[in-house]
Amino acid sequence: MIQLQLPTKIEVQSIEKNKDAIIIEPCEPGYGTTLGNALRRVLLSSLPGAAATSVKIKGATHEFSTIPNVKEDLVEIILNIKTIRFKLHGVPQSKVSVKVKGEKVITAKDISCPSDVEVTTPDVHIATLTDKDAEYDMEIVVEEGRGYVPVETADKKTHELGVITIDAIYSPVKNANFSVEHVRVGQMTNFDKLNMTIATDGSLKPIEALRDAARILTDHFAFITHSGEESKAEQQDEDPETEKKPKKKSTKSKKE
Repeated sequence: MIQLQLPTKIEVQSIEKNKDAIIIEPCEPGYGTTLGNALRRVLLSSLPGAAATSVKIKGATHEFSTIPNVKEDLVEIILNIKTIRFKLHGVPQSKVSVKVKGEKVITAKDISCPSDVEVTTPDVHIATLTDKDAEYDMEIVVEEGRGYVPVETADKKTHELGVITIDAIYSPVKNANFSVEHVRVGQMTNFDKLNMTIATDGSLKPIEALRDAARILTDHFAFITHSGEESKAEQQDEDPETEKKPKKKSTKSKKE
């Protein structure tokens, strides 16, 4: 069988914090686009992550409530909370809280987290308290998930008073793009070099995101590769005609 040229080199070049250029080469002509398209789609849609799914703020009963001594309205606060990125460690769900008093600018670094939750974007602005007597008490539910889940399709079993369900942006990948260049292999100059640019929210490195995307694709291809083999083997085991029948021993009587 004629073998296709497989990549032999992968290089990671840092662009900025949580954003890398990843170069894969050499690829068979045309395979740079094939791999780049597949990996980019999985990176943007299918990687699991963690996000805020609901919020409860003392003094607010719905998303159009106003909170005393707070500059921002609740709609703006919720938009800010949706941009906070979390990382869960070994649990599917957890709760975090913010409890502050006095005149203060509240950011994500003011969030109190248990050991199983980590805030990866501590500089995100949440709200501004405008009076020395101001109090701010908030609880956020953080859950793991995949992709983007709007409020309308979220499966929420609780109807607790004051709990506001919000759109969940689970994907840890903020952006992913690719380009393809020609590269020389021996005397041939039409092989592909795949250049991928991946930016994440800090909950995982770009190269880790790329590997996770590759694993998802590999699992799907493995199913296609092996589909039908197990059922064929089971059919052979269950088919009585495939079993070898024992040979009958000769019972000829000896002549006297």
